[in-house]
Amino acid sequence: MTHTARRMFELLEPICLVTFFADECTEELAALGHRTYWDGYFASRVAPLGRVPAQVVDAAFYSFAEGEAARHIPSAWEKIPPEASLAARERGSAASLRRILGAGAAVARAADLTTKAATSAPTAGRVMYAGMRSLAVSSDPVARLWHSATMLREHRADGHIAALVGARIGGTEAHVLSALDMGIHPPESFGRIQHLPKKRLTAVMNGLRERGLVDAEGRFTESGRETKRHIEALTDELAAPPYEALSPAELDELVAELEPITETLVAAGSR
Repeated sequence: MTHTARRMFELLEPICLVTFFADECTEELAALGHRTYWDGYFASRVAPLGRVPAQVVDAAFYSFAEGEAARHIPSAWEKIPPEASLAARERGSAASLRRILGAGAAVARAADLTTKAATSAPTAGRVMYAGMRSLAVSSDPVARLWHSATMLREHRADGHIAALVGARIGGTEAHVLSALDMGIHPPESFGRIQHLPKKRLTAVMNGLRERGLVDAEGRFTESGRETKRHIEALTDELAAPPYEALSPAELDELVAELEPITETLVAAGSR
């Protein structure tokens, strides 16, 4: 099932990415009154958990720099209730999918099978996934496909965090390893962390060197490569349970239904 989990991640991720890359979601959140992209991001993504404090958002999101959540939570909810941000997120994301895929795109069967998988896994230890599972799933096929793909994304992310914690890799350290895995050097130039204070990045890199995960030039050691490989393999393993609800024939059908959808979204950059 680990191969299945990796393949489904590849197929479903472009569906989820419209939330972050396309204009419609950003515009919907801005129309509510969110001042910045990141206000809308934090408010709408954590909304299924309710009005939790910034410390909880830090724990649930994990990879953001210390104090980042507090720049947006709870101030983003002062005039905009979480429910409104959540609805805007789904509304905008579904609108992006409709625009990119075209009117009349055949998504109903893919939505049905994705929803079956997404609503079948245990929620124990999966905070963000459990939050998404608590929400009603739309009857509209496009919105349902987005919602269910996002449930599975949060399920996978919860497992990924567990894998990182087990490997004693912090959130910023995880970005360094991802940058190196993508061939980015120096890893401090990676877009997700390049804005952090130089002192903070230096401390992170020094810590990885002391543990033998990166070398003096800031590149992977063999130990670092193996650590990253182990984290990704465990993430796939932990992401597999939802797909056990589908028969082999249903899995084959879901892949066949998703492939043209994903191909279209990838060509558009999920924008």
